[in-house]
Amino acid sequence: MEQKLRWGVLGCATIAIHSVIPGIRASKTGEVAAIASRDVHKAQEKAEQLEIPKAYGSYEELLHDPDIDAVYIPLPNHLHLEWTIRAAEAGKHVLCEKPIALNADQARRMVEACAKAGVKLAEAYMYRHHPRYERIREIVQSGEIGTVRGIHGTFSFNNAGDKNNVRYRRDWGGGSIYDVGCYPISAARYILGSEPEAATVHAFLSPEHDNVDMMASGLIEFPDSVALTFDCAMWAAFRNTLEILGTDGRIEVPSAFIGDPNFIVHTQEGQREEEMPKLNAYALQADNMAQAIWGEQPLLLNPDDAILNMQVIDACLASAYERRRVAIT
Repeated sequence: MEQKLRWGVLGCATIAIHSVIPGIRASKTGEVAAIASRDVHKAQEKAEQLEIPKAYGSYEELLHDPDIDAVYIPLPNHLHLEWTIRAAEAGKHVLCEKPIALNADQARRMVEACAKAGVKLAEAYMYRHHPRYERIREIVQSGEIGTVRGIHGTFSFNNAGDKNNVRYRRDWGGGSIYDVGCYPISAARYILGSEPEAATVHAFLSPEHDNVDMMASGLIEFPDSVALTFDCAMWAAFRNTLEILGTDGRIEVPSAFIGDPNFIVHTQEGQREEEMPKLNAYALQADNMAQAIWGEQPLLLNPDDAILNMQVIDACLASAYERRRVAIT
């Protein structure tokens, strides 16, 4: 019988139900063996709906199940620290939804707890698992578009009418930087292969939404005078784009994080569309986790990357709320 990684899911979040659970099922390596909610009836309802064998009325019960190898944590951001550490202590490998924590210090504690327990920890940036980002970086490093002068990224959507959404609780890690601004930050760090030096962010803080940043516009300074400019929003029209500007050309990614994986390369000779396979990035993410656990390949996103990304997010939030440029050390 083919080996399968047995997953448990802590919570019934939309991302879990509509994206990650189907992704695990579409993977070569995984199966969803259990789901938990603080409301046992909700867990049972989702288990029946999704044909998941086990349903638990508490997260603790799932963590005590000896038949679970790894857990996926899609809980609100302020719960990531507690349940990652508790999962690690229970001997479960952890795939934690982005952003991994509320700050870099929490992320560091999570990484240390998982290392101590001897379990794998990965942050769930599914977009990075699609091979197009490896291809984009390959083109950049080849020099085809010349020297990179800057990157611009966007990720916005409008969900402002849902006032009870967890994204609109500041103490729970709400706000657009945490929710979607983290994507262009992560992408720029990967493409440039370096860490930022400073961040300056201006934000629209909405009193109607617990003063979280409903939109933010940022400038992230990288070495060699390269910058990421980005904007992110939860109260604006939808888009998710990325542009990498070089001295001799540019790469345009119309659907940078979700949607059509194709992208366009503009050079002095003209333009071409790079056609990429339409793969399920959530399935690729699940396979990478399983293969890392089984020692077949390393994690694509190692835990230290999560700490580094949180350092940038910390600086962005400090800049937005304090209206100042923040150095990143």
